[in-house]
This record gives sequence, C-alpha cells and structure tokens, in this order.
Amino acid sequence: MRLQEPGPDRAVLLRLLASATRVPDHGARVPFRFISLRGDARRVFGERLAARHRQADAEASEGAIAKDLDRYLHAPLIVVLVAELGPDPKIPEQERLMSAGCTGFALLQAAQAAGFGGCWLTGWAAYDRGVAAMLGLADHEHIIGFIHLGTPSQEIGERRRPDPAALLSEWVP
Repeated sequence: MRLQEPGPDRAVLLRLLASATRVPDHGARVPFRFISLRGDARRVFGERLAARHRQADAEASEGAIAKDLDRYLHAPLIVVLVAELGPDPKIPEQERLMSAGCTGFALLQAAQAAGFGGCWLTGWAAYDRGVAAMLGLADHEHIIGFIHLGTPSQEIGERRRPDPAALLSEWVP
C-alpha cells in the first residue's frame, strides 16, 4: 500500500526482467514467465478475483471480498510470476521451481536498484486453479507470486532479520 506512480513502464520493465531472468536454470528450461497487470486491468482482475472468491467460498466475508477488489490497486504495476513445471525427464520439478523463484527475488532486486519499490505477495489467489485459468495458465503452470512494483510513497524501515551466525553450522566428518 506504500507504492505509487510512477511504476516501471514497458521499456523499463523489460530491462528489469532481462536482469531478473539471469538466474540458475539447470538444463536451460526457462521454467518461468511473467504476466503484467497495469492500469484498468488491475481493477478488472480484482473484480474477477472477488467473483471467483465468492464462487469458491460461499461463506467468504464481505471484508475478504472487499480486500480482493482492492488488492491489486495499491501499486501501478503487478507482475504475475508463473512457474512452468510438469514432467521433465532430466530436471527435477524442485530445481525448476527454485529457478522460477529466483526470478522473483531478482526482479525485486533489479526494481530496487532502478529506484522502484516492490513487494512479493501470494495469498489464496496464487494457489487457486480458477484464478490460474482466469489468467490463461496451462495445467503445468502455477502462480508463485504477484510482484507489486511502483515508487515508494515513504521510507520503509528494514524489518528484523535472523542472525546469520545462528543459521550456520559446520559439517565435520
């Protein structure tokens, strides 16, 4: 909710994606793709998402439906990150999923380096096959994130991070 205009235009987005796609990709499968939502498409997507939520959960609260309607209006650009998975005779699905995930993180880093802010969100819509169908995804494709991009409206404080020393162990034979 702290991202505002301007967001990356198409030319800048393509430069950001060129950086974001320089990730580990065993077998050069390119197991990812992107869908952009900007302008009025964000509102229409929110309306369709709300309708899908009502269809999937007849007991969804009006607050949850209202949140769906506004969910994609807080940033000028939403990039839907799609992982292309499914059977592969050589490259395990987990490796392809991690490669796709790396593009999301790399996109956030590239956006920040270019002076934009970003936020990677999922929520129920990322896991709903009806939403995937609404976006035209094939059965072997999965939403792994909605990356919101724009210009920060205020300075965002750093959140607390874990102590790396507490995470590191050394294997000794």
